[in-house]
Amino acid sequence: MSDDESYELLGFDNVLLAVGDLDEAAAFYGRAGFTVAFRLDEAGIALLKVGGETPGILLRRQEALGHRPPPWHTPRLWLEVPDARAAARALAAAGIEPLDEPAAQATGWTVEIADPWGNVLGLTDYTKRPELGRRP
Repeated sequence: MSDDESYELLGFDNVLLAVGDLDEAAAFYGRAGFTVAFRLDEAGIALLKVGGETPGILLRRQEALGHRPPPWHTPRLWLEVPDARAAARALAAAGIEPLDEPAAQATGWTVEIADPWGNVLGLTDYTKRPELGRRP
């Protein structure tokens, strides 16, 4: 691509996740601490808020999609939280078991969960390198 044909990446819009049932997905993600920004049942979509950012996680109903465990090679979406280990405890208290115990990373800790359709979300913190994380 030549310079006069290039384009500029401005940032994220939304991340789309396929789910089999919007009601069940909204309930699952509500227990995981997400807020539904809006829902359009006739279009088969619901948008989850992610912090104070405009982009979010767009749940899109795929009626033929049933419950499944996450494949090991599935893409993962990681979201920053103040304390991933505290998030893991809160998720467990809400009935959402992490895929594994929180794991130490170079910058902090991460815990991953999977929704009933195999979408994997990680919650990660910057407790070891706070200068790299978002400022509250």
